[in-house]
Amino acid sequence: MKKIWISSAFILFSLLNVQAQDYYIYVAAESEDEVSLIKFDGEKAETIKNIPVGVWPAEIEGPHGITVAPDGKHWYLSMAHGNPFGYLYKFETGSDEKVGETTLGLFPASMQISPANGLLFVVNFNLHGDMVPSTISVVDPESMSELKQVTVGTMPHGSRITPDGMHQYSVGMMSGELFEINTMTLEVSRILNLDTNEAIDPEMDDAHAIHEDHSQHNMGGNTMASMSEMGATMEHHHSATKPTWVMPHPNKKLAYVTGNGSDEILEVDLEQWKIVDRFKGGKGPYNLEISPDGSKLVVSYKSDGSTGIWDLKKKKEIARIENLRKVTHGVAISPDNKYAFISVEGIGGEPGTMEVIDLKKGKRVTYAELGKQAGGIAFWKMEE
Repeated sequence: MKKIWISSAFILFSLLNVQAQDYYIYVAAESEDEVSLIKFDGEKAETIKNIPVGVWPAEIEGPHGITVAPDGKHWYLSMAHGNPFGYLYKFETGSDEKVGETTLGLFPASMQISPANGLLFVVNFNLHGDMVPSTISVVDPESMSELKQVTVGTMPHGSRITPDGMHQYSVGMMSGELFEINTMTLEVSRILNLDTNEAIDPEMDDAHAIHEDHSQHNMGGNTMASMSEMGATMEHHHSATKPTWVMPHPNKKLAYVTGNGSDEILEVDLEQWKIVDRFKGGKGPYNLEISPDGSKLVVSYKSDGSTGIWDLKKKKEIARIENLRKVTHGVAISPDNKYAFISVEGIGGEPGTMEVIDLKKGKRVTYAELGKQAGGIAFWKMEE
């Protein structure tokens, strides 16, 4: 009997080992000009590679947004700083060698690739420019050429695409708008004012029309007219909602928006095209992600230095985890719905971190230390 018990235990242990997963995540450190590849084995997270991505040794070029192609063969990185425009870099996964680049607009940030047509959509956040409508750069990632810049709101952020790849969403942080782009026509199809919950006709949006009239393409970027050139023809609007991220639901006609200025999460019905619910969470919600099964929403509270987990069916926050350092930034969730990976910037000379949260237990499992100002985060793959 004893031998049988030992054999059964050994078989069970072997099966658990076979089923164990390794998770691989890329995180960009904006003030370090490097990207870290992190491996999490279910217990421990460790940096297995630091990839230098800067070109100019005396300058911080600011790697900001990062995304992995749907087929997992390449990853893409926006370099926020440039002269005068930022850049998009293309790397091969595995070797992590840079294999392409192109010029974008002012301060390019978050991005994603449409699975419907393979085009990459990256927001030009325009952090250091005039308070005017900025653009979404549409890039062919095969040729690494910018095809078009689509005018959206002031300080656009949170470029996210529906699972079918047909629509891209972004928010204007300072103009307080939600934008929908048709990924086939490459045109803005709908605009929602998040401060008033009113739809705006893209054809009648005077501010964007003015911007288009005063814009011209130059080396893959927009050379925008200054505010003095526009004069008093353009009315300033500083949003109370201050949206910073948008994420469409994986299987419902809903999208969720972080109201960084109003300390709330907005639920938008994409068929009615209006806000239908508001959730009060922590202070300064910044980024968010929804689990692939659609059950949980994970949000980074940038001002609080914490991470919230929401049960979307109950519309209730079921856990809030205080992060190890301040300035919580990005969120990525594993395809098996088990773990959330959170990037935390840190303050001053502190290193950044990537924290691993067990979504079922609502607790931090482990963490890895990274370069300063860890921000952009993207899930690469799972391996047994």
